[in-house]
Amino acid sequence: MFESLDRGGSWSPLNQGLLADFLPEKYPEYGQDPHCVRLHPLRPDWLYQQNHCGIYRLDRPDRRWVRIGETMNPAVGDIGFSLEIHARNPDVVWGYPMDGTSVWPRTNPDGRPAVYVTRDAGGSWSRQDRGLPRRAWFTVKRQAMTTDAAEPVGVYFGTGSGDLWASANEGDDWTCVVSPLPEIYSVEAGVSP
Repeated sequence: MFESLDRGGSWSPLNQGLLADFLPEKYPEYGQDPHCVRLHPLRPDWLYQQNHCGIYRLDRPDRRWVRIGETMNPAVGDIGFSLEIHARNPDVVWGYPMDGTSVWPRTNPDGRPAVYVTRDAGGSWSRQDRGLPRRAWFTVKRQAMTTDAAEPVGVYFGTGSGDLWASANEGDDWTCVVSPLPEIYSVEAGVSP
């Protein structure tokens, strides 16, 4: 990741604290693999990032990322592609962890699909799987998860096998709303008045 503080006139790396365990130098100046970066409009000094080696948060003015995914269940891990924020609460973030070993394509660990949510900015994570299949190997791509601005917030994700899942209550319950579609690469949501 690089940042510009002068409207693109100059750029500098913004990667301190980001692990890159696939490179010879584990904490290089650049070369990490960011999958998804989110900035909350109500707290623009916080950045969340899901990358090849975990889930991180940057609290400005600090320039060092903190790995907040380490508080997730170690059997699940914090490797994945997608990360989404709550429309009104910058402490609430959803992620879809996937097996970070040599399994490819990446799928949810142990064939047990679940979304994980933090309600305290990464201090702790809770599993949300009510309504999801007990066994399935889903791949959720970088842009295949989203939220809306409804009350309560809706959370959505699409899978590589063409299933579109939705929760109308912030991830507490899930419903498959469309299946099968072609492989889903991107999901967007809107709320009509």
